[in-house]
Amino acid sequence: MVYTFNGKELGSFFALSTDYANQRDEFKEYDNLINIHWNRNDLPITLSIDDVEHVLLPNQLTTSTYLQKLSFKKGEPPLTSFSFNREFYCIIDHDQEVSCNGVIFFGAFDIPKVTLEGDEIDKFEALYQVFLEEFKTRDSIQGEMLMMMLKRLIIKTTRLTKEQKIGQRLDDSQVDIVRKYNVLVDIHFKTKHQVNEYAEMLFKSPKTLSNLFAKYNHKTPLQIIHERIALEGKRQLLYTDKTAKEIAHDLGFDDAGSFHKLFKKITGHTPNDFKKSARFITA
Repeated sequence: MVYTFNGKELGSFFALSTDYANQRDEFKEYDNLINIHWNRNDLPITLSIDDVEHVLLPNQLTTSTYLQKLSFKKGEPPLTSFSFNREFYCIIDHDQEVSCNGVIFFGAFDIPKVTLEGDEIDKFEALYQVFLEEFKTRDSIQGEMLMMMLKRLIIKTTRLTKEQKIGQRLDDSQVDIVRKYNVLVDIHFKTKHQVNEYAEMLFKSPKTLSNLFAKYNHKTPLQIIHERIALEGKRQLLYTDKTAKEIAHDLGFDDAGSFHKLFKKITGHTPNDFKKSARFITA
């Protein structure tokens, strides 16, 4: 089943699909959707995000955004997904950890996976049932109710992400710096390739950022920039007809050779070799 809410005044959209892989075409006219995916099955689900396979175990959640290419193998169990656009949840776009620029969407280094255990499973299932009831209730406050519930879902998922992935290594202010850095890289990676440029925007020194990232993750701030550039390069190689030279220019490189060198360092392949060897997973 697919349950949808449309706010015509603002162009807002929110959907709950019980089999996302086979139902997402029903709302494909909406671009720039942000998603929370939940495996409510007893079997794992294999999905491909930007041509990299990920396994979502039973009672695990993950997220995807409009910046990512999502595909599935045929015959996978149905995936429950909540899909919304910024007009629905981010009417006022604020930079907080539970906004649509938050930890679980644009602020994570890797694809986030949250595991529900014990009574958390019952709590999420109870919330899911309330979602179903609200989607069926057509009245003047339906949109407000669904927005409140989506915020509750995001808050609960964010808390679990911080507990399971970040733990006690960083306090909230440090987590916020890490998240903001990732958001800034997502916004500016085509024009800003140096850590000091982001450090300046965050009013921090490059050394402070390096020390903070070393405490949180093995990746460095510069690796985050390079991997984001390489990721966009892979997307354009896979899903556009642009040449490697055109992609290099789009990503802010005056010299195509510099892009080729960075791309090979991150992926192990030249852009042309990557495009030739890439394998698609059919939806």
